[in-house]
Formats: sequence, structure tokens, C-alpha cells
Amino acid sequence: MAKHGKKFTNVSKKVDPQARYTLEQACNLVKECKTAKFDESVDIAMNLGVDPRQAEQNIRGAVALPHGTGKTVRIAVFAKGPKAKEAEDAGADVVGAEDLAARVEEGFMDFDKVIASPDMMGVVGKLGKVLGPRGLMPNPKVGTVTMDIAKAVREIKAGKIEFKVDKTGTLHAPLGRVSFLASQLQENVQTLINAVLRAKPSTVKGQYVRKMTLSSTMGPGVKLDLSGTVATAE
Repeated sequence: MAKHGKKFTNVSKKVDPQARYTLEQACNLVKECKTAKFDESVDIAMNLGVDPRQAEQNIRGAVALPHGTGKTVRIAVFAKGPKAKEAEDAGADVVGAEDLAARVEEGFMDFDKVIASPDMMGVVGKLGKVLGPRGLMPNPKVGTVTMDIAKAVREIKAGKIEFKVDKTGTLHAPLGRVSFLASQLQENVQTLINAVLRAKPSTVKGQYVRKMTLSSTMGPGVKLDLSGTVATAE
């Protein structure tokens, strides 16, 4: 069992592991429990009552957080001609076509998100073994394969995030930084929860959202009271 440092042990005393906190309480606690000198990320883990092995229950989507994530996102765009110019004007960090694909194959990975125009997916598809394992493959379901390149770039720069359940049915997502106001974290959390609720498949029976926990990079997990935070589907 991993040993925790003195700082973590001390701040953990502020959190009752058996308690379920309101969203407001949880956001304040996460801020109080920071231990690092850097601006820690605040993340959420949501355990859903889904079976990811069934295609329709493999929850995936994207949502624009009202206050962003506090992280600078470098975007690579695969596009040609006017669409490439559109990407550059919107603030994309790297823009190219076959030339960019060649750089990626050679090991260039200085970007956090990838967007592509539909006509470039033949080129991007060949990079599946490189981009796929890193979660960077463009996908029309989350708006990263699109003709509206400028909009996609601006939204991601402004704080649009992707979310997806893992094989255990748990969804992890960044929600901001401990330097955010508690009210900003609350709004980001609620926005994500609403998006996940909208993504609920009709085939899911029983309780949809089973557990939610907020935490900072170096802090303890703070469990959320479901009844007060989200209307669970029975």
C-alpha cells in the first residue's frame, strides 16, 4: 500500500471518507486540500451504470466548460487550402496535410488535440496506431472531424473537453484548477454532469450515475452526494 506524505495526511483529515458532500462543499474542500506548489488540476471521476462492451452504452461526447480547464491546449489541424488558412486564423498551433502526417510518423507529437477536415481522414486514418493509443484520433462524434474548422479550434481553445467511459464504466475528466473560484468549479462540474445525463442511452436500466468523486492532482478524493447533485435514473 502506498504511503502518503505528511501534507497529504494532514489535509485528508478535512475529508470524511464516509461522507457525501454537496457540490458546493466538495468544490471548497478540494481547494482547501491542495498540497502542491503548482496550480493543481481538479478532476472528476464518475462511475456510471453502463456496460461499455455494448456499443450504445460506450458513453462518449464533448462539452464546452463555461470557465475552461485552465490549461493551454496545443491543437494540430489536418487541412488543406482555405480550411488550412481558416485553422491558422482561428489559432491552431500546427497546420498541415500529408506533410504533417509525415512529421507525426517521424515522432512529432507536440500537440494535445487533433482536428481534421473530412477530406483529410484518409491521411489521418493511417496514423491510427500513433494517435489512437494517445486518445488523439479525430472523431465526428466529438466534433473533431468537421468542416467548421475555425469553430472547432476556438471551442477547444476556450475549454471544450471530451469525455468517455473506460472499460469499467468510469468516466474521468478535467474540470479546472484549484486556483479557480469554487463557484467556477461548480459551474464546470454541473455543465459536465448535464452533458453526461444527456448522453444516457435508452438501453440503460437502473441507476445511471452511481458515484462521483472530485479531487485535485495531489489531494484526497471528495465524494459527492448524488441526490443533491444529480437526479439519478432509477
